[in-house]
Amino acid sequence: MQANDHALIVIDVQNDFCPRGALAVADGDAIVPGINALMQDFDAVVLTQDWHPHGHSSFASSHPGAEVMSIVDMPYGPQVLWPDHCIQGTPGSDFHGHLRTDANLIIRKGYNPAIDSYSAFFENDHETPTGLEGYLRTRGIKTLTMVGLALDFCVNYSAVDAAKLGFDVTVRTDLTRAIDLGGSLEAATTGMRDAGVTLKDA
Repeated sequence: MQANDHALIVIDVQNDFCPRGALAVADGDAIVPGINALMQDFDAVVLTQDWHPHGHSSFASSHPGAEVMSIVDMPYGPQVLWPDHCIQGTPGSDFHGHLRTDANLIIRKGYNPAIDSYSAFFENDHETPTGLEGYLRTRGIKTLTMVGLALDFCVNYSAVDAAKLGFDVTVRTDLTRAIDLGGSLEAATTGMRDAGVTLKDA
């Protein structure tokens, strides 16, 4: 059992990010048994859930003529235009059916239609908080282990933000999978290491 100042953060293990989902990550469902087993070692478990309204500004369908996976400039910076995914209350937004969901807290992100939210800590403006930091601070949590989907986007952003906030962060790379869009996996790996995140395979 991990110390009580150590939390497990499970990022976006949802149907739309698993095989046959709207934004499927290859082998995304393969990490579920390992995550479930790891949960048993933690008193503090937090799940995050992508939770978009219909017509979210990060959807390619909201930009007439735009291609999926193209990049546009938004007021907060470059934004990948995704297929419609994790729409609030739809089966795609549900956690994977085999994932344990008996967590201490569920953080829903990306519900503001004007801005995407990769990180568990901040929306993509890097300023608007989700409230997760405050929860962890009040629990006295200092160390985080992160798993989930996708390694090069939401796990990456969450890990880097957590490290910048002063948490000791480890990403279990065996319990993540990546999209790898135009070299995003290599860039994310480098960025996490530069931020002081420990990348650990089992």
